[in-house]
Amino acid sequence: MVNEKLAELVKTSKPSVAVVGLGGAGCYITTWIAEKGMAGGKIIAANTDVNHLSTMSKADKLILLGEKLCKGHGCGGYPEMGAQATKENLTELRAELEGTNLVFLVAGLGGGTGTGAIPVVGELTRELGCLTIACTTIPFKIEQFRREKAREAIKALSASVDSTIVIDNSKLREVAGNLPLKEALAVANALVGAFVKNITETITQPSLINLDYADLRAVMERGGISAIGIGEGDGEDRVAKAVSQALAVPLLDISDMSATYGVLIHIVGGEDLTLEEVAVTGELIMDKVPNTKRVIWGAKVDDQLTGRVRVMAVLTGVKSPFMDGE
Repeated sequence: MVNEKLAELVKTSKPSVAVVGLGGAGCYITTWIAEKGMAGGKIIAANTDVNHLSTMSKADKLILLGEKLCKGHGCGGYPEMGAQATKENLTELRAELEGTNLVFLVAGLGGGTGTGAIPVVGELTRELGCLTIACTTIPFKIEQFRREKAREAIKALSASVDSTIVIDNSKLREVAGNLPLKEALAVANALVGAFVKNITETITQPSLINLDYADLRAVMERGGISAIGIGEGDGEDRVAKAVSQALAVPLLDISDMSATYGVLIHIVGGEDLTLEEVAVTGELIMDKVPNTKRVIWGAKVDDQLTGRVRVMAVLTGVKSPFMDGE
């Protein structure tokens, strides 16, 4: 009887997680996550373009946004139409997300469906009381008109979601500069996908060091704009190499890293990853952001990374020149 009660408590204490991909880029990222396989979370893909959406068959749920308004043809690059289309489906989205503790909203803010849809869905998740993390990509610096649309969307988002992680495509050349454009953009999709997948699994599945949902809430709730950095190291001092790379090239310009509100650290390594290396990772990152007291980390073992360590650092509550119009 005691064992049955414990088993039931374990089951009910696990947070419910949903990932919602909005628009073309958002659906590409949810497809990446689904193809890699994600334990512990539900994947939803939503778009106004029925042809694009129909290729996203690996998501757990497909939602055609704005069938009456857009008739399955997309929103023609008008965020306002993407927002109106999403409002057509709020009842369906509400039914899918009710009872969810943690929601990741994923979109590219290029000026289409995702740009218009993500603030609308953010308002819904706020009403539902979900901890909501938006994961977004913004256009290249030469695309000033589209970047302005992205800036407007992020400002609207900030009123409803807890944290908005922003990846600037212009920063991709620092991590994928030699790759062809299509492959470089795929790197951004993979970064967002890996972040969502790793955090979900480290919260819901047994890991070397599990992330606690309450701690995640303490760091991400009302965390504002967030930047993400990723690094990898091998050989001697592999942890120091990975941390240095992650913090040297955050994928969004930051005015003052030391003013960071909170830090989420995620470490992945092979069977040879030690608890000492996990602790050192945290210490090295804290040296760079000494003023924050809100720090959480999780660690996971991946057999394919034997000999290497991968570090992902999310800096929440940062100030970015992008939001000031650069």
